[in-house]
Amino acid sequence: MENVVLIVHLVLALCLVGVVLLQRSEGGGLGMGGGGGAMTGRPATTALAKLTWLFAACFIATSVALTIFAARDAAGTSVIDSLPAEVPSAPLAPGADLLPPASPDTTDTPAPRVD
Repeated sequence: MENVVLIVHLVLALCLVGVVLLQRSEGGGLGMGGGGGAMTGRPATTALAKLTWLFAACFIATSVALTIFAARDAAGTSVIDSLPAEVPSAPLAPGADLLPPASPDTTDTPAPRVD
């Protein structure tokens, strides 16, 4: 069930982005701009604007549903509680985890000198 809601949520997000990008830019920003009738202060509602509201409402509904699913499946403990109890005594040197492991056949003793 959660996977279905998640897929619907992702499809709604893509549709919402697409519908918003298809709308005409009115310039001025923050709703200031032309359109609408001569006597009204509001622009005329287009089909794309109605579709944007529909996608936005469905997107919010799926967001709430996913939050409810996540809260229901939560163990009731903190993430901090799942950390290991042992803490390393000294931090590793930067890049120490990038070094290859030492091979067992190599030694640190120098080769004997031949005179």
